[in-house]
Amino acid sequence: MKITRLVAWPVRLPLSIPYTIAYETVSEVTNVFVRLETDGAFAGCGCAAPDKAVTGETAESVLTALAEIAEPAARGAEPLRPVRVLEAVREPLAKQPAARAALDIALHDLVAKTLDVSLWKLLGGFRDRMKTSITIGIMSPAETVEEARRHIAQGFRVLKLKGGRSVDEDVEKVLAVRAAVGPGIELRFDANQGYSIEDCLRFVDEVRAAKLELVEQPCSSSEPDLLGRITARVSLPIMADESLMSLRDAFRLARRDLVDMVNIKLMKVGGIAEALQINAVARAAGLEAMVGCMDEAALGIAAGLHFALSRPNVVYADLDGHLDLIGDPTADAVRLKNGVLYPAPGPGLGIDIAP
Repeated sequence: MKITRLVAWPVRLPLSIPYTIAYETVSEVTNVFVRLETDGAFAGCGCAAPDKAVTGETAESVLTALAEIAEPAARGAEPLRPVRVLEAVREPLAKQPAARAALDIALHDLVAKTLDVSLWKLLGGFRDRMKTSITIGIMSPAETVEEARRHIAQGFRVLKLKGGRSVDEDVEKVLAVRAAVGPGIELRFDANQGYSIEDCLRFVDEVRAAKLELVEQPCSSSEPDLLGRITARVSLPIMADESLMSLRDAFRLARRDLVDMVNIKLMKVGGIAEALQINAVARAAGLEAMVGCMDEAALGIAAGLHFALSRPNVVYADLDGHLDLIGDPTADAVRLKNGVLYPAPGPGLGIDIAP
C-alpha cells in the first residue's frame, strides 16, 4: 500500500465565547485539515492550528507548506514507514511546526488504522482517559468567579486562570475563585509571559493561601534565564510553555534546571513523534509534563490526548481548545464527561474526514 496524495483544506471556526490572554483577544481561528489518501482501504487524517504569535504561521503558509513540501514527500511513501516522510520535511519545515504537526498526526493516524488499533494503544496505552483543565481568559474578578462556577457546574475539577496584565487584579481573581470553588478544585495560573521576576515573586507570595497547583510561563520566552531565576526562588512549580518549541529547547531547559514542568503542545513542537522525544528528555530530567493545545479542532485535541494517554509522566492535560469552536467538522474525535476526556472508539484517532 502506498500514499497516493495529500489533500489539505482550511476551515474557519468562530468561537462561541471570545477570550483574552496577556497579549491578544481571540474571536475566530482557522484550522487546516489534512487527509492522506492511499491506494488501499485506509486514509490518515490530521490538522494544523497555526498561530502567528506562537508558531509564526498562518493558514495560508500552512497550506503552501503542505502543498509544496509535505505532499511531494508523502506521495508514494509506505504508510508503515512514517519516519522517512517526517525526516524528509524536518529541515524544509523547521520553522513551520503546525504544518509538520498536521502531516505527523495524519501519518500516525494512518499507521494505526492500517494496523487496526487505536493510536493511544499503539503508542503505549498507559491509561485510557484523562482529566483536563478548562481555561478562563482574562476578565474582571466577578466575571472570572462566575465563569469558574459555571465550569464547576459542568463537571470540571481543574481550572486554569489566565493573567499577566496586572498582578493586583490577578491576585484578586485567584483568591476570589478559590473562595468561590472551595479547596477540592485544582487551580492553575498562566501569565503568558506577562510578568517580570518581581511581579512573579509578589504574585506567588500573595496567592499562597489559594494553593495553586502551578504557574505557567510567567516571563518572556526570549529570556530563558529569567525562568530559572524564578524557579529557584518560588515555592510553586514553574512550567515552561512558550519557552518550549523544540527538542533542543527541552534539552536546554532540562540541562540547566530552568523549570519544574513542561507543557508539550503538538502544534508548537511539530507533532507526536517530536512530542515523544521531548517527553523522554523531560522524564530523564525528572520533569513532569502536561499536554497542552492551541485553539484546535477536536481532531488536534484527540492527537494530543492519544499522546498523553500513552505516557506515564504526562500527568496533566490542558486540552480544552476545541470546546468553544463553532462548526468543528471533527467534534466526535474526543468525548468529554465531567471534565474527563476519552478517545473516540475505533482504529487510529477514530475519525475520518474529507473536504
